[in-house]
Amino acid sequence: MANNTSQHILNTSANLLGFCLFVISSVHFRNKAETTIIDKITSIVAILLAMSCFYSFLSIRTKNELKEKKYENFADYLFVSSLAGILMIILLISFNFIK
Repeated sequence: MANNTSQHILNTSANLLGFCLFVISSVHFRNKAETTIIDKITSIVAILLAMSCFYSFLSIRTKNELKEKKYENFADYLFVSSLAGILMIILLISFNFIK
């Protein structure tokens, strides 16, 4: 069975992981001493995205159809969870600029 979403999850997760690393580095550049809630949430999202990349890669590479679907579903759940986290990050950054 040809999986259709694993390639998209892998590509998008890797790109969003770069976004998270950019947010972490820019927040640290702005205020070097303090760790904010944005840092913590971004770090968690980065871990979720890295795990999503890993499982989508496993889904692409495995020959076992049952494992392929299992890995792909797990990567999909991790990806959706990380998107919710990115939404929180964007809202927090926006609220920081407003105040």
